[in-house]
Amino acid sequence: MTANDLGEVILEATRDGAFLKVTAIHAATGIEASAVGPAMEPKAVERLALAKLRRLVAAS
Repeated sequence: MTANDLGEVILEATRDGAFLKVTAIHAATGIEASAVGPAMEPKAVERLALAKLRRLVAAS
């Protein structure tokens, strides 16, 4: 799967101290996936949330 295969995705990032939670929501289906990681690596946490979302959308 490529980065563009999901269509519209909404990303929400919430920081809590040294941790960052990123939630990715697939706009067409409403499926959500979240990932938590270090706040110093926001792109890595975002990539993880998107990877989890891709797996969930593919399984549905």
